[in-house]
Amino acid sequence: MGGGGSALRVCADHQGGINWLSLSPDGQRLLTGSEDGTARLWSTADGQCCALFQGHESYVTFCQLESEAAFTCSADHTIRKWDVLTGQCLSIYRGHTSIVNRILVVNNQLFSSSYDRTARCWSVDEGQMLQEFRGHHNCVLTLAYSASLDLHGTPYERDENVAAGLLVTGSTDGTAKVWQVASGCCHQTLRGHTGAVLCLALDTPSHTAFTGSTDATVRAWDILSGEQLRVFREHQGSVICLELVNRHVYSGSADKTVKCWLADTGEHVHTFKAHRHSVSTLKYHAGTLFTGSGDACARAFNAQSGVLQRVFRGHAFVINCIQVHEQVLYTASHDGSLRLWDVRGLRKASPRRAVPKRSCSKRFNNRVGCAAAVPGRVPT
Repeated sequence: MGGGGSALRVCADHQGGINWLSLSPDGQRLLTGSEDGTARLWSTADGQCCALFQGHESYVTFCQLESEAAFTCSADHTIRKWDVLTGQCLSIYRGHTSIVNRILVVNNQLFSSSYDRTARCWSVDEGQMLQEFRGHHNCVLTLAYSASLDLHGTPYERDENVAAGLLVTGSTDGTAKVWQVASGCCHQTLRGHTGAVLCLALDTPSHTAFTGSTDATVRAWDILSGEQLRVFREHQGSVICLELVNRHVYSGSADKTVKCWLADTGEHVHTFKAHRHSVSTLKYHAGTLFTGSGDACARAFNAQSGVLQRVFRGHAFVINCIQVHEQVLYTASHDGSLRLWDVRGLRKASPRRAVPKRSCSKRFNNRVGCAAAVPGRVPT
């Protein structure tokens, strides 16, 4: 078993659990969104809180930090944009009629998913809704966006609406949907799961989406044709989080394991054990797989061998999100604290065979069902 790790710093300014943690593009700042209805900005240099964003009327479900602005969404049905220097709220995006679960900011477009069964696209600068994606029969949990597609040699190479970008959404209705952002039309419905779709990862070059579900499977789909390509059947519980890196898919599950698969064939490569509860979040970084669990611990595994290298203990409740920057691991928990851990000394994995670098679009996980120790929320 790997050795323990001590926290470099504990940041306990929030008055409620932290639901999400976002790292700025330059790695200099972190944004946390909390059950206390606020978001906070932190310096990665010293772990100090440098801004407080107040204004939401209910808990913050998710956040994203960009270079000059912070974005938060909330159970108050709104999305907010904040000035990272002054803490001032710059815009409020109104239109959803229930909890806003996830957001994704790409250039001047903001995508959102909600318990109101819709996803939406907004103009970041103008604050206006550009498209509403309606068709799911239950909550929309997760989403990913492909901004530019190489359609050469496909039946869609002359289709401007497809070439302009596709949004993929996952829902508790058991389906994922592919949407044409330009037209707002549903391009494909991905049917096959027998439970809620909790997480997804998108590989733009191969036009492939990977979805994880409460039915304990991961599935691969061609997002252009809607064809189901592969089913990954090894987990014994809900698949809660996914990451796609270097042609490998990592899936974290309520069965207390992470599994590694070859993205192109579905072959099972490794199982990462040692968790005492559901795996709620994961992050691959420089040959190391970091995980967060409902057992309140974070862990570091050698991604190639599967060997557990270190356990990070100190949180009191489920770890909801993790980020890694340089030699520091950041963990955010339902106990309300952000913890910083020294990850120097972890053994690097040997180089794998030559494969393309990370090619997935921004991906999002959903922690629904990952933390039995924390009562779940009921949509209103």
